[in-house]
Amino acid sequence: MKLFGIRLIFVALLAAAIFAAVMNFNEVGRLQAFAASDDKYKALDTFTQALGIVESDYVEQISQKDIIYGAIKGMLQDLDPHSTFYTPAEYQSFQVDTKGSFGGLGITISQKDDMITVISTIEDTPAYKIGIKGGDVIVMIDNEPTIGMSLEKAVSKMRGEPGSKVKITVSRKGEAKPLEFNIERAIIKIKSVKSSMVGNIGYVRLTQFQENSSSEMVKAMEAFDKAGAKGIIIDLRNNGGGLLAEAINVSSLFLPTDKSVVFTKDRSGRETYYKTKKISYRDNKRPVVVLVNEGSASASEILAGALQDYKRAVLIGMPTFGKASVQSIIPMSDGSAVKLTTARYYTPLGRSIQGVGIVPDVEVKTGKIEFTDNPFVIKERDLSKHLVGENEKNKADNKTNQSSKDTAENILPPDDDLQYRSALQILQGMIIYDKTGK
Repeated sequence: MKLFGIRLIFVALLAAAIFAAVMNFNEVGRLQAFAASDDKYKALDTFTQALGIVESDYVEQISQKDIIYGAIKGMLQDLDPHSTFYTPAEYQSFQVDTKGSFGGLGITISQKDDMITVISTIEDTPAYKIGIKGGDVIVMIDNEPTIGMSLEKAVSKMRGEPGSKVKITVSRKGEAKPLEFNIERAIIKIKSVKSSMVGNIGYVRLTQFQENSSSEMVKAMEAFDKAGAKGIIIDLRNNGGGLLAEAINVSSLFLPTDKSVVFTKDRSGRETYYKTKKISYRDNKRPVVVLVNEGSASASEILAGALQDYKRAVLIGMPTFGKASVQSIIPMSDGSAVKLTTARYYTPLGRSIQGVGIVPDVEVKTGKIEFTDNPFVIKERDLSKHLVGENEKNKADNKTNQSSKDTAENILPPDDDLQYRSALQILQGMIIYDKTGK
């Protein structure tokens, strides 16, 4: 009976379509030939038959809504790694993600070669603390293989009650066998902006683009002004992206008003430009260095690309993730939503970074600096009864005080971080260059 009813509905819809076409063409014979050859209607007929078979013959009882939802999910996931369908519960969870507080592990994931892959881990979260890294391929979640698993299901399985645990098995490049991590879930409260002074340089770590990121950035910049910062380091490493509007707002802090930050192009070739806004705070003078790596994705790439194109900042690190597609969230009447790739985006100079990422101005691989003291080097201050210089004691005190301050704040990257130290050195050179006016 169900199968008969579905087919009856389909026939009625098809009849209505035919009637409408007849009114338009006024030629019944031509219309019937057109309808018979229309691939869309043939495909709908196939879908209707499959739906009826599943409803009537599947080994377990399953609701029609679940079947329809599954069909839509399959349709969208077959398009690209970023298009998907959210059930009402999944859509509600997605909306929570952009608010800056949710329960889980603190991992940003994507699908790469049909595998659940970690783009980055969010600082100060369980996944970050236990050692999950960008590039890790999640092969099992609680002993369930992830092959063929959707991103939404993977996210759902990794989330849960705070204090509960989940077992993550990952494959990591350079490791002979998979690594297992038992991670305790926690409420993920994301502070998107962290900042500190290091000498005469303002360091700001932007972990994610969420609703309040630009306002937090303004506070950090104003603090740098009071502290007398001569240059700025913006650390976008392992920033998996977030809200496009916030990427535009943060770009507006460093670029003139009404400058294109990014433009999109849909399948018809129509271009849409997103430009900097007129805001109360703007810094368009101090030299800026931006740190990026393979975990810098999406909105991070938009900010980095804009600052690079306008030569407002020097980019240091490794090529970025390479996601240059735009997803539109389209809510449905039942509380579900479709996330669909609707356009590609380009940097202000028209560069497409899809699949290749943004190449930094100065490439510096991830690494650690090994500091060594050479006991055979003798300087004037090492000589017995040497004449103490006027500035010798003051420099030693300043170095000790600065080191203590930075350690107490626990915000700055470690001193042996090669990319960070390179950024400091290059920025100091830019400050000196700017001061001399050369």
